Amino acid sequence: MIEFTFEQILTNLLLAARWTIVLSIVSFVAGGIVGFVLLVMRVSSSRVLRTLVKLYIEIFQGTPLLMQLFLVFFGLPLLGVEVQPWIAATVGLTLFTSAYLAEIWRGCVEAIPKGQWEASSSLAMNYFEQLRHVILPQATRIAIGPTVGFGVQAVKDTALVSIIGFTELTKAGTMISNATFRPFVVYGLVAVIYFVICYPLTRYARTLERKWNAAR
Repeated sequence: MIEFTFEQILTNLLLAARWTIVLSIVSFVAGGIVGFVLLVMRVSSSRVLRTLVKLYIEIFQGTPLLMQLFLVFFGLPLLGVEVQPWIAATVGLTLFTSAYLAEIWRGCVEAIPKGQWEASSSLAMNYFEQLRHVILPQATRIAIGPTVGFGVQAVKDTALVSIIGFTELTKAGTMISNATFRPFVVYGLVAVIYFVICYPLTRYARTLERKWNAAR
């Protein structure tokens, strides 16, 4: 057993929390970019594109994130592609996040009255002009609350990447707990750090939802 002071345990966990935050931001931003592309395809007039995106979303929403991480981390080497844990974690979380964000945003787009589409069409706007100038500005206002809310879930989902060897907050907590035999203290601090990261986002999401409901 290695003797760690409380301050040393906390310091090491905070250092590992940096990677949790970085991974959350990178995967959320990348997932948002991919999710936006999926959204445009999902609400397009092409039945083929809509079907492909729907299948993509159902696959990633209908299977456990842990399994998806395993497939990326252990599956790609079978194809001759070696991946580091941080790459596998980023790719896996990006794919997972993009599916959920695309579906959240689709709901927001479909919440816009059809009359808005018809009105913009009467102005001789094409599909992309309708999205850019009429639909998306209105849908964005609706989407802010649930998007921030899902960001909280994205932070917590990063804990699963510890299983493929990426050293973030949960992985560091497991390593320190195994070395010190003080699981209650270590995992208690891990929980507190996650709470400190997620709680402000949760409150912000609720505030945005209340503002939107009041505006309507």
